[in-house]
Amino acid sequence: MMLDVERLDETCIKKLANEEVLAIRVKGLLPRSLAMQIGDKILTPGFEGYINAPSIGRIGMAFYEAENQPLLIEDYFARATRNIAELRNRCAPYPSPVDTLRCMLDESWPAGAHLENLYGRKMYVGLSRVVKPGVCFLAHHDIFAKDAPDSYQARSLEAQFACNVYLNMPTEGGALQMWDDDISPDQFDEMRGESYGIDPALLGPAALEILPEPGDFIMFNSRRMHSVTPGVADPRLSLSFFVGYRGNASPLTFWS
Repeated sequence: MMLDVERLDETCIKKLANEEVLAIRVKGLLPRSLAMQIGDKILTPGFEGYINAPSIGRIGMAFYEAENQPLLIEDYFARATRNIAELRNRCAPYPSPVDTLRCMLDESWPAGAHLENLYGRKMYVGLSRVVKPGVCFLAHHDIFAKDAPDSYQARSLEAQFACNVYLNMPTEGGALQMWDDDISPDQFDEMRGESYGIDPALLGPAALEILPEPGDFIMFNSRRMHSVTPGVADPRLSLSFFVGYRGNASPLTFWS
């Protein structure tokens, strides 16, 4: 269900796209000490809460927060370049791990990889996500076509992956949980009501549970339900973005 690899390459990405595995992991993509140093630099200036999930912090704006509202969509694009620059500045003098991963994806995929373009505008990439101690990141799935239903670019995806590089982890908890059963967007919306996600207990036992360590990179099928278990004592900080797959002959795209 999960594939441990030493580096990203075409073979492991295809296994994820073909749903042969739920997730791939590169352990120690960053040295642990470096990951934690970068994490401290990112956290020091503070962070905001998600618009639709205020118990979870973030630096930058995720596109799904716009929820098809024109003013929020405009705000997302207006801030995209500035938010990418802010992450680089917070990581300095170290390189942004997101920039490194963007290069790795471009180099490892035969057709290359580039920043996603939506409505004729470049998207943001590199969300810093903070889960405070004691907070459960509710079960949910991420589907680009649901976030941008009027866009052929979003509907053209054959698969969608979530990419996380972990910088800080709690002393206990903070595991990524995944379920193999497919839940339709309509069924999910009915189950979640007004919340951004649903109680993981409603889904039964997870098919996969991964406890990352600082410096680990995990790439997984974001269309499957996933959640994060509550952590103890310390915040859980990851840098995250999505990768879109449109077939083996097409470039990968990335966005947050």
